[in-house]
Amino acid sequence: MSLQLRNRIYRELHSLVLIDPHTHINPLAPASATLADILGYHYYTELAHSAGMPKSEIEEEGLDPKEKVRRLIENLGPIQNTVQYSWLVEMAQAFFGFEGEHITPNNWETLYDAALEKMSGDDWASQVLSQSNLEAVFLTNDFDDPLEGFDTSVYIPCLRTDDLVFRLAEQSVRDRLTTATGVEVCDVATLRRAVETLFTHFTQKNVRACAISLPPDFTPARVSDGRAHMAIEAFGLQGVNYSESHHRALAQFVFWTLAENCQQHGLPFDLMIGVNRSVYAAGVYQGQDLYDSRISLIQYRELFNAFPEVTFPISVLASVTNQELASYAWIFPNVVTNGHWWYSNTPTFIEHDAAARLEAVPSTKQIGYYSDMYKLEFALPKFNMYKRILAKILAEKYVIDRNWGEERAVELGRRVLRRNVDDIFMSGS
Repeated sequence: MSLQLRNRIYRELHSLVLIDPHTHINPLAPASATLADILGYHYYTELAHSAGMPKSEIEEEGLDPKEKVRRLIENLGPIQNTVQYSWLVEMAQAFFGFEGEHITPNNWETLYDAALEKMSGDDWASQVLSQSNLEAVFLTNDFDDPLEGFDTSVYIPCLRTDDLVFRLAEQSVRDRLTTATGVEVCDVATLRRAVETLFTHFTQKNVRACAISLPPDFTPARVSDGRAHMAIEAFGLQGVNYSESHHRALAQFVFWTLAENCQQHGLPFDLMIGVNRSVYAAGVYQGQDLYDSRISLIQYRELFNAFPEVTFPISVLASVTNQELASYAWIFPNVVTNGHWWYSNTPTFIEHDAAARLEAVPSTKQIGYYSDMYKLEFALPKFNMYKRILAKILAEKYVIDRNWGEERAVELGRRVLRRNVDDIFMSGS
């Protein structure tokens, strides 16, 4: 009964047309051009490297895409047990007619050629969106992105602000800001004007969120104009060599200014908390960063209290932080649980974390999943994985354990998969 029930609930969830609320898609080249674009995703390169493939063979300059695929396929044997490998096989089966269970040195060329033929079509991106039941995807846009050349109702802008908060002392970042806004930052007033100009530009282009990735040691705090001016003066004179105290004060001031603009423009502020960069310096591209369990959301209490009108969708990098996140969403009206990020994006962690959230947090305050993808093809296997897990939770913990009706359980699934995305991101501004 349980398996049949899960399958029925899964079919209902699978029929939903979704919006993916966080990706790294390039809207000018959203889908893959060859199988190398899929296998070049950092999950595969870092797992292959971890299992013994030399970094030099993965990142050789000028490497032909087909040769890159051959090399990676020959090194994927040790990762066939991983969920990431199952994504690869599911994509190959769904999009390219692959009929096997394993992609091997003996069959990969046929798959490569079939994929190349499909991907060469002018409407390949549209085909992938349709087959994946995706209506739209959120982007990750640099603050100086002109946001031109694509349909912003399908590829929805999201203002990514890491460089503004943590790298503003660098001349190159300030030059980009001046070019994007026409404002040269020399004091607090011009900094505020530059940020306001960015928000106006993005709002005119259908932006639906502001977002930032935050290290474990960052603590948002209100900084006075006088203290911020000292920091701005310091980086004007000293550049990137200015003191850590100035760096921290400026980062906090810029971050707080962003939150103020989110409040003014009615935008959610996505916080992705807890990543330490370049922990494994010898790792492959995008395979160097890890989570840090020393993070605590207590560092964000001043922010949550100061901006009750701003919605903060929160992603945490590790499952060990999930209970704290669920507890903050339990208490704070403006804190929302958001997806299963990075190292938490495997079925065992998702099942535990999603079940805890469903049992502890108001149903209207949970964004079930986002793909975090770089190419559109990954939405299908990633969302399918989450829907299977969600169907299991709803079947076992709600229909069986709590005697809910099946449709009631499905409606809860619809809410966390789609309705909350609409309510939190799409109804404002």
